[in-house]
Amino acid sequence: MPSNFTWTIRVYYEDTDAGGVVFYANYLKFFERARTEWLRSAGINQQIMTETLGVMFIVKSTTVDYHAPAKLDNELKLTVVVEKMGRASVQFVQQAWRVNGESEELLATGRIKVGCVDTVRFRPSEIPQEVMHGIRKLEAS
Repeated sequence: MPSNFTWTIRVYYEDTDAGGVVFYANYLKFFERARTEWLRSAGINQQIMTETLGVMFIVKSTTVDYHAPAKLDNELKLTVVVEKMGRASVQFVQQAWRVNGESEELLATGRIKVGCVDTVRFRPSEIPQEVMHGIRKLEAS
């Protein structure tokens, strides 16, 4: 299920560590923001999903490979690709790229698995049909 979804952000001072590079854990925040905007582009608002459907997405597992450091004021392009969809989970491959004019450099690659859980018991729950429909519609475009 390939996706062409990208989200662009800028590296701010608060994103960097004492060495002046992006703190490694912040890539997970960047990836989270990109997935949130990916869902929003599919017409899915996570707060409304939680309030009206009684389900939410939680991160089950993640791995990140770091290739090169991002630094203060860099422009980053984040990508979102659905690798696998299950009845109650979605596996993503995400990347962070530094954008410098026409050139791009791969900085980090993450594999993130999210699960759908009910908001009362926090037990696995099937992804609601309207959410699946939005995701499939986005992936088809």
